[in-house]
Amino acid sequence: MIRVRRNLRYYLDQGFYYLTMAFALAIAITLVWIVIQIGLTAIPAITQFGLGFLTSTTWDPVQNIYGILPQIYGTLVSAIIALVVAVPLGLGIAIFLSEDFLPTYVTTPIAFAIELLAAIPSVVIGLWGIFILIPFLRPFYTFVHRYLGWIPLFGTEPRGNSLLTLGLVLAFMILPLITSISRQTLVSLPPYLRQGAMALGATRWETILRVLIPAGFSGIVGSIMLALGRAMGETMAAAMLVGNSNRINISLLEPGSTIASLIASQFGEAGRDQVAALLYAGLVLMILSLIVNILAEIIIKKFQNVER
Repeated sequence: MIRVRRNLRYYLDQGFYYLTMAFALAIAITLVWIVIQIGLTAIPAITQFGLGFLTSTTWDPVQNIYGILPQIYGTLVSAIIALVVAVPLGLGIAIFLSEDFLPTYVTTPIAFAIELLAAIPSVVIGLWGIFILIPFLRPFYTFVHRYLGWIPLFGTEPRGNSLLTLGLVLAFMILPLITSISRQTLVSLPPYLRQGAMALGATRWETILRVLIPAGFSGIVGSIMLALGRAMGETMAAAMLVGNSNRINISLLEPGSTIASLIASQFGEAGRDQVAALLYAGLVLMILSLIVNILAEIIIKKFQNVER
């Protein structure tokens, strides 16, 4: 009887192992299939424009001339703005929720509410940005331009739809991601780290800044990189708030464009050549996201080795 139970457990373990392996392979195969299909459809644009597609600033469907340098610039700038705003705020909230500054019955609903923000559809956030956030920010933009207009980043007359507005909305969208993962990372750290630091005479903030954050740095970096990928690939909110201006302007108060917003705004009315160019742009966005994930893996592995 005992042997039968052991055999049953063995077969169940082996079945579960092969089932999860099949699911993992299915995900990898699906991803490769998507990339291949996008690449095959984009071949006409890849053949015609080559790498010049990445450096050209002209997007003219009438003349059949396409380039996405302004979109690459807008994608990176808006994502960086989002990270600059969301990382310190999200990490600060994660520390506040994980280090017993308030009783659990207060911090638990706050953590739950923050995680619920991730469930809000992007189109709803886009509408919130248009009708609430832009009117709210317009006096602030005017103030910044008036007194800091000598800085090129704020050197133009403020407009509602701009890279800065999109960056702030993206920060709002990725904040739950950074907060949730960072909080789980800090909560899962061994208790002896806190106890040992306190026993050596460290204050609460010395323990947090010099012990806990370095110990959980790989998880925090992972949350930041995951949030960066989300910010770079955001579509509907970007299409509604960025202004869809096909030019590069150093001022953050000017409208711009991103790769995702370009695809969302033009795919429905695109002809065959334009569809190929849009899918070429989508392939570039996938490569950028892949680079971000590779960098995240390198950084995480580096700091995991240090932590050990």
